[in-house]
Amino acid sequence: MTVEKIAQIVNGTIVCGEEFKDKEIMTACGSDMMSDVMAFYHDRGMLLTGLVNIQVIRTASLLDLDGVCFVRGKKPTVEMISLAKEDNLFIIETGMPMFPACGKLFAAGLKGNQAER
Repeated sequence: MTVEKIAQIVNGTIVCGEEFKDKEIMTACGSDMMSDVMAFYHDRGMLLTGLVNIQVIRTASLLDLDGVCFVRGKKPTVEMISLAKEDNLFIIETGMPMFPACGKLFAAGLKGNQAER
């Protein structure tokens, strides 16, 4: 599923990384706890979160994710957008809560981390 399609499904806007709109994203993870993302998410893909701080972008970069979708109307700071650009990450914003956003993406074919515990 492309970044552009993901933004459409969650009624969101690509605020950074428009050049990646045709990039195929295969998996996603939804969490506000970066420690859980680091411990349990091991696929390239994207993160959906309502946590808005620079650590989100650093975590996404450290894990070689492709981008981040901020849910619940959260807005990344200028510093976060600047770091995302440096690290070649896309950022999507949506007013949708996390659970419906994840559910809509899953229903449209985007998969989660396939490893089960």
